[in-house]
Amino acid sequence: MVFSSSAFYLIRILFFGVFTSILAILLTPFLTHILYKYHFGKQIREDDNAPIYISLHKKKEGTPTMGGILIWGSVLIVTLVFFYLSQITNGFFGALNFLSRSQTWLPLGAMIGAALVGLGDDVLGVLRIGVKGGGLRVKEKIAIYTFISLIGAWWFWAKLGREAIYIPFFGEVGLGVWYILFFVFVLVAATFSMNETDGLDGLAAGVSLIGFACLLVVAFSQGMYDLAAFLSVLIGSIIAFLWFNVYPARFFMGDTGAMALGITMGVVAMITDTALYLPFFCFILIAESLSVISQKIYRKVKKKKLFLSTPIHHHFEAKGWPETKVTMRFWLISGVVAIFGLALYFLDMFLV
Repeated sequence: MVFSSSAFYLIRILFFGVFTSILAILLTPFLTHILYKYHFGKQIREDDNAPIYISLHKKKEGTPTMGGILIWGSVLIVTLVFFYLSQITNGFFGALNFLSRSQTWLPLGAMIGAALVGLGDDVLGVLRIGVKGGGLRVKEKIAIYTFISLIGAWWFWAKLGREAIYIPFFGEVGLGVWYILFFVFVLVAATFSMNETDGLDGLAAGVSLIGFACLLVVAFSQGMYDLAAFLSVLIGSIIAFLWFNVYPARFFMGDTGAMALGITMGVVAMITDTALYLPFFCFILIAESLSVISQKIYRKVKKKKLFLSTPIHHHFEAKGWPETKVTMRFWLISGVVAIFGLALYFLDMFLV
């Protein structure tokens, strides 16, 4: 039987997903040993503006953080191993290499850059260094991730010649130099939305798994097979992480994981020109951020709270929902809206 090229790429995607999941699970004992041995535990900082959050999550203090290392670490290992194997032999391993300048350099680089910054912030939090012992200020984080995003925006605009965005059911709209601003907005918004969502056991990992699965389907449909393979590796690492992160979590993702996933989500959306589909693929991320923004505006105007606590998953906790119920219902909502988003994407492709 002769396989078509698309069939081979599909098999490659499935292989990388399974392979990375197994590898990440095997690496977990080594990571957890280090996290527990050196007491890299989550610190719940005191905050007069968040008494409900503190009362709900104070019991989780001391649970190891920085578990996101498992996600991006596994992706980096698999990517580099198969790249160097392809340099040794151009046969079987050459066909498996998916590290390419046009499709995977930027998402991998952005992921590692954001992950290292997040890792530094996590370490500061564990050591109780920074604002109220919680690491970097929000303004400092925004500045750093904006700088990282600007590098990616410049690469897209100057090196790849991108200056237009695709509006579903309408077509390409040129932005000129304003494309850089749009690019930075998408990446920073995705990064901090992921960070806001990372508040319950398994929540951020679950909704990001759904979002990346949608982007994998999109990448494959566009013939971006290296990017699809990269996303398969990422999904495999998230699955392994989620195995240990579901309630009660063995370790938390930390900023090193949340920031890495968020910025990668934004970069991949820009590569596939589906940034305007992110509200569907990552609906919960958008809802979480909007709840925080709405809360701040409402408190400033009305002098009272719109929600009991934000991000909105804490509001439902405060109303008495068990943590697992909030997480699983958010997963379900995310899945349904994501499927709707994919339906719109393929309908748009068919009509065009």
